[in-house]
Amino acid sequence: MSNINISNLKLKKTLQKPPVVPEEAMCLKYVILEPVGFPINVNGETLKVSVEDHALFNSYAREQWENEIVKEGAYLFDSTIIPEYAFKVVSLYPKEGGIITKDTLFKLENNCKPQNSPKFKETTFEEVVGQIDAKKKCKIVIKYLENPELFGEWAPKNILFYGPPGTGKTMLARALATETDVPLYLIKATELIGDHVGDGSKQIESLYENASENTPSIIFIDELDAIALSRQFQSLRGDVSEVVNALLTELDGIKNNLGVVTIAATNNPEMLDNAIRSRFEEEIEFKMPDDNERLKILELYAEKMPIAVNADLKKYVEKTKGMNGRTIKEKFLKPALHKAILEDRESITQKDLDEIIKKIVKNSTPLNLYG
Repeated sequence: MSNINISNLKLKKTLQKPPVVPEEAMCLKYVILEPVGFPINVNGETLKVSVEDHALFNSYAREQWENEIVKEGAYLFDSTIIPEYAFKVVSLYPKEGGIITKDTLFKLENNCKPQNSPKFKETTFEEVVGQIDAKKKCKIVIKYLENPELFGEWAPKNILFYGPPGTGKTMLARALATETDVPLYLIKATELIGDHVGDGSKQIESLYENASENTPSIIFIDELDAIALSRQFQSLRGDVSEVVNALLTELDGIKNNLGVVTIAATNNPEMLDNAIRSRFEEEIEFKMPDDNERLKILELYAEKMPIAVNADLKKYVEKTKGMNGRTIKEKFLKPALHKAILEDRESITQKDLDEIIKKIVKNSTPLNLYG
């Protein structure tokens, strides 16, 4: 590196004519780069590039690549520190490509792999039966994620889903991520409690830092009451308290988490600490399915099963009363499917369904019927 004349390189860059920028070029919100090396590798060694100070790297990247027009798959070449070292554009927003500006966010692929964001099975809004109010809110979130700057201070940022388990809270969050094709950081609140005091707050900071660096993105915190119970219900341990304080900092928007939406879920909103609960702009209730919705759930899952269901599903609308979507799938339809497969049959019969529903009624109480 001692042979690099940085002054001459900067002078060379200064003398270059500025590129002609088409008026129709869109400004890029973010660019994700993958370091790929030199066009010609003479000594056979690969130079590995990593970044520890993300703010410094962003300033450096904008300085040399501002006004560059790029698309996914294009290459950007370093012209200062490691001349001719190539970075491949692996992802960007807008997806069609555009122009790099002084506001474009950069991230290296080897530093930005989303944590707590595994590949989930794609879910559609149609698979979430009912929950009209929640779906309406999701449409607003979609518009925000598509154009965060349009909303400004009126952005939908913190939303609370509440209701009985198995009614589609997590499924709707996955559908929202599928619809918008953005990273989903799905985590259970208990996972935010570390082994030592201080671990939890660091995990919260890391979670939001990763989401902010990969915007637009969604953070979904399940079982929020596990860490945010009102003090009248528990004596908060120090490690839980510092998690709550760190979360409050993020929900308050002290940091500019532009393009990040936080959705939390709980079965018992009335048990939440008021300080946490007050940070959510809207609380959306997830209700148990009514008769029409249970029929739709039965039909939806019957269509997805690997063998046919030869039975009139309308007969089971009343018999499944009190069940949520998860219970219908896991405790009613799945056992019937397994029974038919075990007996090497090509279809599920009404007799199969009748046998399973009788077992459910016999073995269930009002407390465990909901799954």
